[in-house]
Amino acid sequence: MTRPDSIGIVAGAGQFPILCARSARREGFNVFVAAHRGETDPEIERVADAVRWVHLGQLGKVIGFFKKQNVREVIFAGAITKKRIFHDVRPDIRGLTAWKRIQSRLDDGILRAVADELLRDGITVIPSTLYLKDLITPQGILSQKAPDREQEMDIEFGLKLARDIGRLDIGQCVVVKDRAVVAVEAMEGTDSTIRRAGEIAGPGTVVVKVCKPGQDTRFDLPATGIRTIETMIEAGASCIAIEAGRSLMFDREKTLALADKRGIVVVGVKD
Repeated sequence: MTRPDSIGIVAGAGQFPILCARSARREGFNVFVAAHRGETDPEIERVADAVRWVHLGQLGKVIGFFKKQNVREVIFAGAITKKRIFHDVRPDIRGLTAWKRIQSRLDDGILRAVADELLRDGITVIPSTLYLKDLITPQGILSQKAPDREQEMDIEFGLKLARDIGRLDIGQCVVVKDRAVVAVEAMEGTDSTIRRAGEIAGPGTVVVKVCKPGQDTRFDLPATGIRTIETMIEAGASCIAIEAGRSLMFDREKTLALADKRGIVVVGVKD
């Protein structure tokens, strides 16, 4: 089978869509991006061959754009602010059709429904890390500082809880302290969860972020970067454990340098 010469990106917020576009261009692809207004960084226009700006829910426009460009494989890259589904969705007919098919309005359910709708038109969703494997979080102690015994116990405690919550498709992150659950991520996102934990429990919290059991790893992998560490500093969090092999770490050198400067422990964990 010959490799397609074009690739599509369904782009959300953050730097990940831009990194995906650049890596695909380096691989020799023409890159076509469906970008979301109010979410996607306009910088995407500098690294893509063509961009179609859409509102959340305009699935028909997304599919029509990709078909016009003869795109048969797409990547989902970047987050969409989850609470926008309550106040900033402008679905077209295709978007409404997909929305009505969803049994539960949880992350994986929504993304799989969109992927299925694309497939109806011969467009396949491929893993977002296919050309960016260097972003995958490695296993082991990644910071200069290793976790102490108390932090190790909190990590072990938090991992079990994070997987239980992830199994329900609620969120990817929990924050714990002294083997007590302080905050659980829902629609507000990781940064808000970390801040809320700091307000509740003060300094010394431990952040645990994992891929949901059974998660479709083509999209919505947990991600950590400089902003995560900055939020931890703001909240007084002392340690973060991220799932190795099934999560992303952006700007790894700068992220770990900031963590080391502020004495924050960063660990890549596996079962």
